[in-house]
Amino acid sequence: MIYSRNNFEKDIVSLYEEKLDEWKKHSTIEKEKTSHKELVGLVFKTDYKINIELLDESVESTLKRGKFEVSNIKDN
Repeated sequence: MIYSRNNFEKDIVSLYEEKLDEWKKHSTIEKEKTSHKELVGLVFKTDYKINIELLDESVESTLKRGKFEVSNIKDN
């Protein structure tokens, strides 16, 4: 009886180890994303009006929704 239990436990452990190895092969591990700046447009002031000229049209919807930040490059 002890022999059959030990044999059963070894089989179960090996089965789970195989499943773990298979999972490791097929799992997608997301690498740490690093944020970076990308030039997507230029901002110009003409008289009292601000004009934004886009180099990448994919950010147009983000601008229209108002999801952007304004920051100063040069300190006053």
